Amino acid sequence: MTLSHEQEYQNSWQERQDYAENMQPIIGRLYRNSGIEIAVYGRPLVNTSTIDVIKAHKTVARFEERKLRLRESFPFLEAISKMDLAPARIDLGKLAYGYIYKNAGEGRSIEEYLNAELAELINKGDEQKPRDVVLYGFGRIGRLLARLLIERGGSHADLRLRAIVVRGGRDGDLEKRASLLRRDSIHGPFNGSITVDHEKSAIKANGNYIQVIYSNSPDEVDYTKYGIENALIVDNTGIWKDEDGLGLHLKSTGAAKVLLTAPAKGDIKNVVYGVNNQDIKSEDKIVSAASCTTNAITPVLKAINDKFGIKNGHVETVHSYTNDQNLIDNYHKAERRGRSAALNMVITSTGAAKAVAKALPELAGKLTGNAIRVPTPNVSMAIINLNLETATDREELNEFLRNTSLYSDLRDQIDYTASTEIVSTDLVGSRYAGVVDSQATIVDGDRVVLYVWYDNEFGYSCQVVRVMRDMAEVSFPSLPR
Repeated sequence: MTLSHEQEYQNSWQERQDYAENMQPIIGRLYRNSGIEIAVYGRPLVNTSTIDVIKAHKTVARFEERKLRLRESFPFLEAISKMDLAPARIDLGKLAYGYIYKNAGEGRSIEEYLNAELAELINKGDEQKPRDVVLYGFGRIGRLLARLLIERGGSHADLRLRAIVVRGGRDGDLEKRASLLRRDSIHGPFNGSITVDHEKSAIKANGNYIQVIYSNSPDEVDYTKYGIENALIVDNTGIWKDEDGLGLHLKSTGAAKVLLTAPAKGDIKNVVYGVNNQDIKSEDKIVSAASCTTNAITPVLKAINDKFGIKNGHVETVHSYTNDQNLIDNYHKAERRGRSAALNMVITSTGAAKAVAKALPELAGKLTGNAIRVPTPNVSMAIINLNLETATDREELNEFLRNTSLYSDLRDQIDYTASTEIVSTDLVGSRYAGVVDSQATIVDGDRVVLYVWYDNEFGYSCQVVRVMRDMAEVSFPSLPR
């Protein structure tokens, strides 16, 4: 009996659901037991729904000549699950598509192909030891970092969240901290279980035991009292930004290195992961992860400068309001920031354009910048106006940025969208430093205007975690290269 069009579509959809549901437990076990993060063309599949797995496969057709079916990628996932691999991010989609449609297999079996493509990970699963991490401060960035570290918790965690340090200690404080981790108005509920150990002043989250330490100064804590050794301290407070202030952390017993989640002053290295993280050395005790805006624009600027050359330019940031502003009109030491953040667009300054030069010295003195704070709570946009050394056109530039987002060393930093309908809330939860909006690109010879979205909270936090790994000297490669 011939099936109707509707029946064929329904059967096809059912097949996709079946494969996605079979994939999910394998993806979960790889992540929890081996530290392997599975993605499809950059879209992470860990802790996603069945529909998200299907949608990730569907996006392949945006970048390649044909779509990738779940029944085609599933054998590769099964084969990966049987391998002894070190922690890494593995793009299942690129591996499967290359083998099936680009002849990357060269006549080899799937197992032989994967053994070659993933050779640097094989039989190295027990070589890395996790590094103790302490979050000093538990505000917007601190809590998102906690979510990311808890998400990666488990027997093969490369970074292990051991404690958070906050001021206070009044009655009810511990429950409040846990509640803010449990619920977030922007990023939604915590994916898992959170309970409080009042007796030992700790938060228990998805198998992670997180000590809550109360202290008013970075140099007052003895971390070894809690079994914490050689810790990486991540300062999220923004109070201390120079070597003298951040150096106070190193006076605490058990602290080894400090990472600042804000632009640093003086000679401290400002690192944008993917651009200058190779500058991090074993002997560096204090490093800055720069700002969210610097992280959003610098990877794109590096790619453009390497390909076309940049004469000069201006970066205008349309930035969501932050805690530094007032909800309603009130006194503020900074100009304009005293006016209601929820009601006004507020012109303010940004050091992001100048800060680019700290990560990308070849652009020193070539960029200016300004910012407009707008009445949205998260997701921002950088409008990058450039004069290039080499003329181009819109199609060539967009094609270059699309390929950069897929195949370059900046593929974890730069995302690319061709949607004509995307708006800011669609980017909440983006794990990229920035997302190029190709439909807004303007090119006139050597003059270019680019629009780059970024989740100034979550996307930035993902960049911070990448810097943390380098400071902790734990390897987390992204394959295929």
